[in-house]
Amino acid sequence: MDFEEYQRESIKTDLNVVVKESNLAYYALGLCDEAGEVAGKVKKLYRDYDGVLTEEYKKEIAKELGDVVWYLSQMCTKLGLSLEEVAQMNLDKLKSRLDRGKLTGSGDNR
Repeated sequence: MDFEEYQRESIKTDLNVVVKESNLAYYALGLCDEAGEVAGKVKKLYRDYDGVLTEEYKKEIAKELGDVVWYLSQMCTKLGLSLEEVAQMNLDKLKSRLDRGKLTGSGDNR
């Protein structure tokens, strides 16, 4: 499966598109919420399991990462963006920073 197919198929599960027109904030907040759930799983890995990552726990983290991807995809769709193009833009940006020795530091346009 590629990003284009994922974006096309995942929109079918977005009840906010089917039921009502929702605003961008819904998707942005959902993305933050799910990213927080990923962080929570990692925190609990260290709190409850001494940082020992089992295959079972890795699957639990993967489920939350999947939710992050879902919200990212819906946000791209809402903005009229291709998830594939957004991913490629990110790789291009990072490669440019790598080539210029600017991976570290701060600022969006380094």
